[in-house]
Amino acid sequence: MDIQKLGFDTINLGHGSGGLMTRDLLDNIIFQTFDNPILDKKHDGAIVNFEGRIAISTDSFVVSPVFFKGGNIGELAVHGTVNDVAMCGAIPKYISLAFIIEEGLILSEFITIVKSIKKAADESGVHIITGDTKVVEKGKGDKIFINTTGFGPLHPKANISTMRIREGDSIVLSGSIATHGMAIMSERQGLEFESDIVSDTTNLNYLVRDLLDAFGDQIHFLRDPTRGGLSGVLTEIVQDTGIGISIFEDRIPIEKQVAAACEILGLDPLYVANEGVFIAIVDKAIETSVIQFMQKDVKGPNAVCIGEMTTAASAKVILNSRIGGKRIVSPLIGEQLPRIC
Repeated sequence: MDIQKLGFDTINLGHGSGGLMTRDLLDNIIFQTFDNPILDKKHDGAIVNFEGRIAISTDSFVVSPVFFKGGNIGELAVHGTVNDVAMCGAIPKYISLAFIIEEGLILSEFITIVKSIKKAADESGVHIITGDTKVVEKGKGDKIFINTTGFGPLHPKANISTMRIREGDSIVLSGSIATHGMAIMSERQGLEFESDIVSDTTNLNYLVRDLLDAFGDQIHFLRDPTRGGLSGVLTEIVQDTGIGISIFEDRIPIEKQVAAACEILGLDPLYVANEGVFIAIVDKAIETSVIQFMQKDVKGPNAVCIGEMTTAASAKVILNSRIGGKRIVSPLIGEQLPRIC
């Protein structure tokens, strides 16, 4: 893609007008990048064929900064959407994509984001099939926001619901926590600190599909701990089920430099956002098999059981500390880390 041939190097309000400038932007960047038979019809919507039940998830991405170690807002939008659909027990197939661009965004940055979306979509096995582009005045946005809707058919063996969680179920975590949040914070203006932390943003749909292929409805619940972190997911489960949770601090994987960064900033890693891990609440009988299965996958080498569902915890999340004490993990109040995804 030759930027010089496009005749402009920044996005301006005219590119959101719906006129010739919008068409120029769409034809030369969007349609050219996401070329597929459905999108190529250039309609305001898309028609696709599905049989049976489908899962749908809508999300918006406002991460700041838009470029960070390990990724950018574009691939984060795809991964986040794909993962949310997968956590429903579905196989993501299509994504709608809407950009809200601040006037003045450098065109080369926009193209990098678009190409990252294409790469992440290809790697995740999904197609971008419809969308929208709007441009707002300088100072009315922050470079670029992205809204997505992902959808796909339910896996035939999936039966994912909080209603299926039972006392004695094992809580399996697929990998290390707090990496994404600390990667963002290490680059955020006013908080920069020397760090090699790289965001864990990635697609998890293939691992989830394979787990469902192998274990079916013995997997009771899935969720990726994004905003609010691991504590956010666990406290929501307790609230929804009325069953307590007991987890063990020494089992929860966290990279040393991530733990150090959390300590520097006074943050509890349990509350920090993730973009490349998920929890699976499974029948106790398959705990070991699930962990071994996940550890063989490139997306789950650090998979581990971090605790269990238990009535002994009296409808609370109880953390068993390394030194032998216990503490209640409370829900996050307010926003600990804004603009993290």
